[in-house]
Amino acid sequence: MDSRVSTLLIGIFLLASTLLAQPAPTPPPAQPTAVAAPTAGPAPAGFHLTPEKLAQAIAYARARYRLHFVAFAWSCAVFLAIIALRLGPRFRDRAESVSRRRFWQAAVFVPLLFITDGVLELPTDAWGHYLARFYGQSVQGWGSWFWDQAKGLLVGLVIAIPLVWLLYAILRKSPRRWWLWFWLALLPILVFLIFISPLVVEPLFFEFTPLAPAHPDLAQAIEKVTIRAGQRIPPERMFAMNASSKYNSINAYVSGLGVSRRVVVWDTTIAKATIPQTLFVFGHEMGHYVLGHVRKTIAFLWALLFVLLASGAWILARLFRGPERWGIRGISDWASLPVLFLGVTIAGELASPIVNGYSRAQEHQADVFGLEAIHGLVPDSSRAAAEAFQLLGETNLSDPDPGPFITLWIYDHPPLADRLRFASEYDPWGKGEEPRYVK
Repeated sequence: MDSRVSTLLIGIFLLASTLLAQPAPTPPPAQPTAVAAPTAGPAPAGFHLTPEKLAQAIAYARARYRLHFVAFAWSCAVFLAIIALRLGPRFRDRAESVSRRRFWQAAVFVPLLFITDGVLELPTDAWGHYLARFYGQSVQGWGSWFWDQAKGLLVGLVIAIPLVWLLYAILRKSPRRWWLWFWLALLPILVFLIFISPLVVEPLFFEFTPLAPAHPDLAQAIEKVTIRAGQRIPPERMFAMNASSKYNSINAYVSGLGVSRRVVVWDTTIAKATIPQTLFVFGHEMGHYVLGHVRKTIAFLWALLFVLLASGAWILARLFRGPERWGIRGISDWASLPVLFLGVTIAGELASPIVNGYSRAQEHQADVFGLEAIHGLVPDSSRAAAEAFQLLGETNLSDPDPGPFITLWIYDHPPLADRLRFASEYDPWGKGEEPRYVK
């Protein structure tokens, strides 16, 4: 959606995540797969793909893994080149020649840096989109993709300009404790951006329609799940997203905070999954909603940012001690921003195992919640969940065996084969045990 720097900023402040109406005048024609009941028999015990699909899934996974590390290395190389070529001082001089006011200097300097980085990092972003198209995960044309890149860059600039201005104002006021004051300032900013994301940012990229008018049978079944879980998610907070305009893959997610919080189901999921399978997907997302995962993730990332900012401040204080380097006057100079972004890029990559491990734990909790929420409402909750994972893996070309290092470093969800296996085996009721979340 954006250059690496813009994506990183949005990712930090919108969590992502997760990295996006009017009700339909008449419900769409019913699709047989959307109302089919699960087939008889035991739940699938493992994730299986046809030989052709398996070869595609492995090839796609390996290509994405390579791209992840190549993109990281390329991003570092881009920032090193910007620093070595002293583009930061050139952009600073241009900004300072425009205005004496610091905010307007930021409004000039930040776009120059972001656009330069965005153009230089476009090849790795484009390669990711090419892979998604080649392996049938995306149907988005290149024109639409470039337009999304442009919109993502604009969103990144709207966020980054005041944020960078605030950071450097704090740096000038408190060169020794800047990291602490900036860390404290991040919490309300973080909460505000998460709050407005589903209202302002996400509609820039996709259309959202209320779920109930277009899919009344599904909405009625979902209402039963919410009652079963002892919760009430208002219908006005349930949406279908037109993912099919860009993707073939299936998904659902929860976003927002407080009155902006909502559960979103991709229209590809509604079209390809049975109602019992979709109910499990919804139950999983409701688990994030009910278990307060957005709130807890904010607290977790804020604590992690404390450690990263404190460590970064210690390193930068020693890096900029003494004479001028690379034409940068000091840490409070606009021209130091590429150095800061290089540090953030490296720190973000090194922190990936911690952040992804935390995310995998939450996703497992949501899987448990989804299984418990649909128990007794579908003929076989374990089978519905296992079949949902099988469908997800087939459609999304999931890697059947990603390996421990890749799982540790890249996966923010448990490997799909592990999730399917757990779903087929989870049965506290048959063992006389107490369910974890939905009693």
